[in-house]
Amino acid sequence: MTAARPSLHPPTQAGVRSDASQPPTRVPGTSVAEVIQWSVAEVRYRGTAASMMGVAGLILLGACAGPPAPDQRAFEEHPAAEIAFTASGDIGTTPEAAATLAQIPALDAEFHIALGDLSYGDPGDEPAWCEFVAGHVGAGFPVQLIAGNHESDGLDGHIDAFAECLPERLPGMVGEYARRYYVDVPAGAPLARLVMISPGITFDDGSWSYADGSERSAWTRRAIEGARTSGIPWVIVGMHKPCLSVGNYECDPGPEIADLLVSAGADLVISGHEHLYQRTAQLGHGPRCDSIAPDEIAVDCIVDDGDHLEQGAGTVFVTVGTGGTALRDVHSGDREAGYFVAWSGANAEPSWGNLRVGLSRSALVVDFVPAVGAFTDEFGIAAADMPSEPVDR
Repeated sequence: MTAARPSLHPPTQAGVRSDASQPPTRVPGTSVAEVIQWSVAEVRYRGTAASMMGVAGLILLGACAGPPAPDQRAFEEHPAAEIAFTASGDIGTTPEAAATLAQIPALDAEFHIALGDLSYGDPGDEPAWCEFVAGHVGAGFPVQLIAGNHESDGLDGHIDAFAECLPERLPGMVGEYARRYYVDVPAGAPLARLVMISPGITFDDGSWSYADGSERSAWTRRAIEGARTSGIPWVIVGMHKPCLSVGNYECDPGPEIADLLVSAGADLVISGHEHLYQRTAQLGHGPRCDSIAPDEIAVDCIVDDGDHLEQGAGTVFVTVGTGGTALRDVHSGDREAGYFVAWSGANAEPSWGNLRVGLSRSALVVDFVPAVGAFTDEFGIAAADMPSEPVDR
C-alpha cells in the first residue's frame, strides 16, 4: 500500500478527447472501468476549467469488445454530472481555510457541506466566521452544516449560532438542521439523499448514541432505506467523527455505526474530525464478514480496493478534515490501515482542499481537489440500475 495515489495523466486514448479547450467525450463500447473514468474526466473538465487548478485527468483502460452493458448505455444518455457539491471539515480562519473556501465556487458546486469543527473561535464570534465564509463562497451560497465536537456544546462557539448565520438553504429538509437531518437533491427530481448524523457528538443534552436499538440508529436506517424505496439513486451520509481511521482517534462514534451504514446501504460516507484525508476500500458484509470492526482488519469485508466500483457491493468511507486547520500525521502502522487505499496528511503529501462529488443517475464520481498542496484522489461508483424516469417528489 502506498501513502498516496500517483497523479493520473490526461486521458488520451480512444474513449476520451483530451483537448483542454473542450470537455471530454465518450466513445460507445468501452468497458465499465472506462465508463467511470470517462465520467470522472467530464467532471474534472468542468471543475478544473472553472478553477484553473490544472488537476490531471484519467488514463483510459483498453477498450472492451462487444456492446455496452446497461449501466454503460446510461452514461451515453446522461453523459455529465447533473449536480455537484463539495465537502470539507475542520476549517478555522487560516490562510489554508481561505484558499479552501475560495476554491468552492471554482469547482462548479451547487452547495457545500461543512463537516464540523467550524471556526475554532470564541463564543460570540460565530457571525464573524460566517462572514468569513460568505466572503469566499459568496453571499447566499448554500453551506450546509453538521456539528463537530468543537461547537456542539459551545466550546468554540455554539452550533445553534452557526446555524443561524449559515441557515439551511436546500428545500425539503427533514429533521433538525446541523444536528440530524436529511435532504434530497435536487428537490424536484432527486439524484441523492444526504443524511447528516452526529454519532459520538456531545450536545447540550448529552452525548448522542447511535448504538443498535437506539432511536437515532432506527432513524438513520429509515432515512437511508426510505431513499431506496423512493427510487432515489444515491445515498450519501455525512457525520463529523469517523469510526475507521489512520489518524489520531479511536472509534468515538461507537463500533456499531459502520455496520449500520453498510447494512442500510449507504453508498458513500463522508466525515471530518481527523485533520487529514483518507479513503477506505469499498467495504461490505458477506458470508464471512459479519462486522466491519475497528482496530482490526476483516479481510473478507474488503469488497473492492480499486477506483472503479459498482453500486450495491458496499460502502466507501472518506474523511476530508482538510478544510484549513493544521494537518496531522497519517499513522501507516495503524491496525485499521489495511482498510484504506488512499491517504494524505502532515507526513504524507500534505494538502488542504475539498472533496467534490458529482452525481448523475448513472454514476457517483468523487475527487479530492487540493487548494494548497498537490495530493489528489479520485474514484467512481457506477449505478447498479436506474429508474426509467426521474422520481417525482
